[in-house]
Amino acid sequence: MELTADIIDEYRNTGGFDIIGSGRTKLEKKDQFDKGLEILKALDIKALVIIGGDDSNTNACVLAEYYKAIGAGVQVIGCPKTIDGDLKNSEIETSFGFDTATKVYSEIIGNIERDCNSARKYWHFIKLMGRSASHVTLECALQTQPNITLIGEEVEAKNQTLDDIVTYIAQVVADRAARGMNFGTVLVPEGLIEFIPAIKKLIAELNDVLAANQAEFDMIQADKKIQYIVSKLSRENAAIFKSLPESVSRQLALERDPHGNVQVSLIETEQLLADMVGVKLAEWKKEGKFLGKYATQHHFCGYEGRCAAPSNFDADYCYSLGYNASMLIAAGKTGYMSSIKNTVAPADQWVAGGIPITMMMNMEKRNGEMKPVIRKALVELDGAPFKEFIKHRAEWARETSFVYPGPIQYFGPTEVCDQPTKTLKLEHLR
Repeated sequence: MELTADIIDEYRNTGGFDIIGSGRTKLEKKDQFDKGLEILKALDIKALVIIGGDDSNTNACVLAEYYKAIGAGVQVIGCPKTIDGDLKNSEIETSFGFDTATKVYSEIIGNIERDCNSARKYWHFIKLMGRSASHVTLECALQTQPNITLIGEEVEAKNQTLDDIVTYIAQVVADRAARGMNFGTVLVPEGLIEFIPAIKKLIAELNDVLAANQAEFDMIQADKKIQYIVSKLSRENAAIFKSLPESVSRQLALERDPHGNVQVSLIETEQLLADMVGVKLAEWKKEGKFLGKYATQHHFCGYEGRCAAPSNFDADYCYSLGYNASMLIAAGKTGYMSSIKNTVAPADQWVAGGIPITMMMNMEKRNGEMKPVIRKALVELDGAPFKEFIKHRAEWARETSFVYPGPIQYFGPTEVCDQPTKTLKLEHLR
């Protein structure tokens, strides 16, 4: 089908995946590559642009290498797209979608904070998308200044346990209650559980066990699956698995995602933490250490940020990435990722280019096997965005410093409508 101006106009600046859809299939087998080539040849397509995150662009890299090796005559170019913000490096400053999603989430968090500050009777636990990195949570914290923000990368670096995290939250709750403030907000990254070192080891072994025994596991009755898993784990991990709340252990035993991994997003971490903090505070109340009230509300900011109408920044960025991808194709390139730099400047000062995707590839264990993949960019604990957060964290915990960003603005002064994320600005201060 030829994409005419009339067809494109219907989808312009609508966000989401309305026109091309979204796929989660991992391309890694020769028959998949050959089937794709068969379709491309039938449609007389000479160049393929793959839009996505680290997995999709890993596909782009592998496809480009294979098609080049067999002389298929098909170019492959990648474009960085992920709201998680974990596809970036010295050449890729940000992925499109991150700006829009974090602004949508920050509006929702700000609205919750406003109600929180009005009703003054709930602690709101808000889980945010971002399984493998906490960029979304950190950006939203910088925008809205909640009382508590958990950053998975910090939890891992400090070798914190689940009880360490619960105790930290409970202490902030108790300190605010002692000053008459029985309310607050807590931001939780979607993948927090997987960053806790002991549980990360457990999940890694779970992935290996289930990869090696999937057929047998599928045949076992539902009520026997947990018992089966425990029997296959090491003594240390079996003990950790059995110590988890039943709801969490059951969620860890659910079906794998398309890459054979535990579906961490299904674990209701916000509910888990809220409940465990409640248990801790009940113990403290008996000991006279907590004299306040504790009631909770739970939220998950997820899909409402993925398909929102794009911010002006993301709209400009997408047009630039797409146009630049076409220029890379015209120049005969393959296996490159479209790159736009200097994105904190006005759009007419952005710098376009391309980066070989092979530069980003690393060997990682996936579904029990070592495979070449693009390494996810995690929150840098010595980076400017995290340092800015640390500078204010204690004050935000103690005081009510909420910020209410409101909805994305599209018309008006540049300083109101066209600003990039706080993360991007802070990173460019270097």
